[in-house]
Amino acid sequence: MKNEIFWLTLTILMTSFFWLPYIINRILENDLIPALRNPNRDEPAQNMWANRMMHAHTNAVENLVLFAPLVILVEMLQLNNDNTSLACMVFFFTRLGHFLTYSFGIPYIRTLFFFIGFLVQGYLALNILQAIG
Repeated sequence: MKNEIFWLTLTILMTSFFWLPYIINRILENDLIPALRNPNRDEPAQNMWANRMMHAHTNAVENLVLFAPLVILVEMLQLNNDNTSLACMVFFFTRLGHFLTYSFGIPYIRTLFFFIGFLVQGYLALNILQAIG
């Protein structure tokens, strides 16, 4: 397996588990059955960290939607190299850092993590555009 696909897979798995802490919080706040009904965003969780975590999860999914096709295109076009592999690893850790700092309410570091992840996506996109252009 190529390193880019490895890091994409880890990013997908990590993102797929980001919802667990805030749903556990919902169960603790509201009991099991009310927590399992469709979420009402007008009724935020009582704990601010849980609300921030929900937003961090949403942001992670939104960025995964952009990152995944870029990695797949890098793979399909055989543009894999040490730099694209490093970029995918950096993206994984910036998303983890973004999720944690967003959840704990650390504003400036959170923005830095987000921006670095954005730059990684731009780097992958530029590699693709150079290859096809």
